[in-house]
Amino acid sequence: MKIQNAQLWVHDQDEAHDFYVGKLGWEVRSDVTMPELGNFRWLTVSPPHQPDFSVVLMAIPGLPVMDAETAGQVRSLMAKGFAGSVFLTTDDVDGDYERLSAAGVEFTSEPTDMPYGRDCGLRDPSGNQLRLSQLLPQFVEA
Repeated sequence: MKIQNAQLWVHDQDEAHDFYVGKLGWEVRSDVTMPELGNFRWLTVSPPHQPDFSVVLMAIPGLPVMDAETAGQVRSLMAKGFAGSVFLTTDDVDGDYERLSAAGVEFTSEPTDMPYGRDCGLRDPSGNQLRLSQLLPQFVEA
């Protein structure tokens, strides 16, 4: 077995697409709308050098999948940054921080030295938390 996808809830799939593809530089892996499922849209993206894994940018569904109360709870958790996290690695956290800041990405923390390397936090337009780390060699998986 291996992991193919992970999911993040998003408020607006077009806005999420613009963030992940336009600002982070990721690539679209799938963007399919299925009319037979009420125009359900399957939108997946991933970093360019990671074609075997993608993040599903999932719109918050309505009935029968999710009732209004549950959807509201998901939106509340998203606003607080607790509905999903993605951990990213880079070889140049300071350079990526500068580049992404210039592109209008909202950072929650600047690059800081940590026991595992250098790290900073950012949020997508839906409030999902992302961590960007430049890991020390002993924390890099082979």
